[in-house]
Amino acid sequence: MGNSGSAVKVCTDHQGGINWLSLSPDGQRLLTGSEDGTARLWSTADSQCHGHFQGHESYITFCHLENEAAFTCSADHTIRKWDVVTGQCLAIYRGHTSIVNRILVAKDYLFSGSYDRTARCWSVDKEKQIQEFRGHRNCVLTLAHYSSRDVLEEEEEEEEEEEKVSRDLLVTGSTDCTVKVWWVSSGRCYQTLLGHTGAVLCLILDAPNRELFSGSTDYTIRTWNIVTGEQLKVFKEHQGSVICLELVNRHLYSGSADRTVKCWFVDTGERIQTYKAHKHSVSSLKYHAGILFTGSGDACARAFNSRSGVLQKIFRGHKFIINCIQIHNELLYTASHDGTLRIWDIRGICKRNKRRLKKERSVQGRSSQKGSLSRLFNNKVGCMVQQENRE
Repeated sequence: MGNSGSAVKVCTDHQGGINWLSLSPDGQRLLTGSEDGTARLWSTADSQCHGHFQGHESYITFCHLENEAAFTCSADHTIRKWDVVTGQCLAIYRGHTSIVNRILVAKDYLFSGSYDRTARCWSVDKEKQIQEFRGHRNCVLTLAHYSSRDVLEEEEEEEEEEEKVSRDLLVTGSTDCTVKVWWVSSGRCYQTLLGHTGAVLCLILDAPNRELFSGSTDYTIRTWNIVTGEQLKVFKEHQGSVICLELVNRHLYSGSADRTVKCWFVDTGERIQTYKAHKHSVSSLKYHAGILFTGSGDACARAFNSRSGVLQKIFRGHKFIINCIQIHNELLYTASHDGTLRIWDIRGICKRNKRRLKKERSVQGRSSQKGSLSRLFNNKVGCMVQQENRE
């Protein structure tokens, strides 16, 4: 068992559970969205609250932080954009007719998914709806975005003449068991990916390799070719819903309601590790410096050696489910339904893991060197035998 850790700081400003935690691209700020209908902005330098965004008429389901602006979506059917310096609401995006549960910002686009069975695209700056994606038979739970330039060859792009104005595509996962890929410019459905028999809860995209991964309540993860729509592999070993995914160096990590995380080698589909010790569903995942960090419904965060699967540390203190985790500057941030943001120092565990990795590489290097000398010796012996045979 791992050692128990204590939080270096507990932030209790919210009056309701925290549903999501977002880190700005420059790492200077964190944004929390809460059941209390507000969002708060935190500095990673001093861990203080530097912004309080009020205006939503119901709880915040999800949030996204850019360097200059913050975005929140809510059960009040709206999305809001905020100035991170003044706290002023800069825009309200109206149009959804039910809970907005997910947003995604890409380029000048703001995408949203809702219980009203649609996804929508908005102009970030003009507070204007650009496109509506209609075709799912149930609520849209998760989103991903890519450009066809990232995945299509030139001759394939030429086949899509009508889409040449914009090559952006939106991917949506729904409780109707399907994943759909849409052309942003026209709202036309490019692919419907069929195979899941349960709600699609999470998506992760690997555009350079033309692959999309989807996790579902049917206990499986599926990987798809996002150009052809072909289902490539099905990962079947989980015994509960697949809630979250993380992709690192062709290794896929999946967190599940079966209380485990599994690591899969993407190229073969082989399951190479299972991380146990959770007493409830695994709700969030982050890989950092050879360590797999998890957040769970048992109110604990954990750190595992990603290779061996050994539990290295347990972070105790929350009272309810940890909904989201982030890592920055060797600090672990955990946001919980208990309304608190907790900050944990992970320098010690990171340092130990770096020493372990360095030692492993050194041993592998010596082993490789021995192997090279052995091959050289064998080659020389082989040459001598061949020479003798020739003589």
